[in-house]
Amino acid sequence: MSFTPVIAIHTAAALSAVAIGPLALWSRRSGKEQARLHRAAGYAWVMLMVMTAVSALFIPAARLPNIAGFGPIHLLIPLVLGMLVLALRYMVQGRVQAHRATMLRTYVGACLIAGAFTLMPGRLLGDWVRSLVA
Repeated sequence: MSFTPVIAIHTAAALSAVAIGPLALWSRRSGKEQARLHRAAGYAWVMLMVMTAVSALFIPAARLPNIAGFGPIHLLIPLVLGMLVLALRYMVQGRVQAHRATMLRTYVGACLIAGAFTLMPGRLLGDWVRSLVA
């Protein structure tokens, strides 16, 4: 598999989400003066995650068992989108603790854990990073 424009968009959105996530998660804890920063970073992070999930629809599973190009990794798409909707719903309902927990779990699961799996041998990004380091 080559580094196509869709993979470039997916990678850029995912890496940006990994970078901006901590700002969105921890800016609110700093105090009320950080509310605008938290909200702006949060909306940016949500949009980046939507871009990441939607672009993943157009990246076929090359090596894993798949059905019509969709492999097990594609199960993360509805999971991430569902978690984002749930977290926003919690915020609208005023359930701040549930919102915070859902966003933290989504960041850790979708950005950190899934991101770590992209660095495995045989994956495009993992092979690319290893070729740069070697």
